Amino acid sequence: MEPLYVTRPQLPLLEDLRPMLEDIWSSRVLTNGGKYHQRFEAALATHLGVQHVSLFANATIALVTALQALRITGEVITTPYSFVATAHSLLWNGIRPIFVDIDEESLNIDPAKIEAAITPQTTAILAVHCYGRPCNVEAIQKIADTYGLKLIYDAAHAFGVQDSGGSLLRHGDLSIVSFHATKVMNTFEGGAIICPDRRSKERIDHLKNFGFVDEVTVVAPGINGKMNELQSAIGVLQLAGIGDAISARQRVSLRYQEQLSAVAGLKLLENDPAIESNYAYFPVLVERDFWCGRDELYEHLKRFNIFARRYFYPLITAFPMYRGLPSSGSANLPVATRKADQVLCLPLYPELSISDQDRVIAAVKGGRV
Repeated sequence: MEPLYVTRPQLPLLEDLRPMLEDIWSSRVLTNGGKYHQRFEAALATHLGVQHVSLFANATIALVTALQALRITGEVITTPYSFVATAHSLLWNGIRPIFVDIDEESLNIDPAKIEAAITPQTTAILAVHCYGRPCNVEAIQKIADTYGLKLIYDAAHAFGVQDSGGSLLRHGDLSIVSFHATKVMNTFEGGAIICPDRRSKERIDHLKNFGFVDEVTVVAPGINGKMNELQSAIGVLQLAGIGDAISARQRVSLRYQEQLSAVAGLKLLENDPAIESNYAYFPVLVERDFWCGRDELYEHLKRFNIFARRYFYPLITAFPMYRGLPSSGSANLPVATRKADQVLCLPLYPELSISDQDRVIAAVKGGRV
């Protein structure tokens, strides 16, 4: 029986990639902003409807660099309900994370809790569009404006998501997307910072290349965060087929909604019709009246070669480098703590067949497959 995972990387066709590889090999330009890097950046800006894009080797380095670019210090308010790279990027910059609880329905950071956690040491908010579902961007921006805080969005899951005004990535001072192999859009590894203006992009481009401005001038203690030409070429090819990939993900997601919405004890997240989703993940919440507990369901699925993911569990605040912080206590994070114990993401990728999806659905309902 074929194993089914939460996601499966989209791969470019080898016959399409081969001429690009031959071109890269013959040019001997393998990195440092070659033509495929430039081509991919320009194509992304056009596709996403944003002004400027700066490509990175991965989204974690992009997060670290975004904080450096905005000169963030002191304390930053963020969510415990995310992948650990969100908080790690703060520690890498010597910043103290302040964790606040999440909203009951969206699972994103709760704006009311943000405002209550602001102190004289607070300099920024680092919010996450969890599962690609938008934060309450208006409320969070109002708080940032009122208190003079920088606002960064970890939009790792939110590639291609649009609200009524356009790309979700236009919100905040900077947004960071991921092109990791598990994401909707992937370059095997990779990421990008969405920049609001040319000056911001120039500073970020310097920081991701050791701080070099030119051959003999270094203006900051930058890092080596550049995306290479092979990753960029893969990105160009992946971008050409992203519309079909998202349409296929939508079909899988809607079928899950149809088949699982009436299952007792299984809560599905509501879809906002005003949002153009990318269908990045399909999380379900296992509640008390389900036929088994979340961890029991997780093990039950594995017996049928279905590898769901408890995403996000444990909370970031459970890890040793964070759990000693005053804001990490479960009493401060009751909603996040409860949701982390309930959540399970089901397999969702473009090539998931109806028959394989039926295996997942039957197993979730407690049957044998």
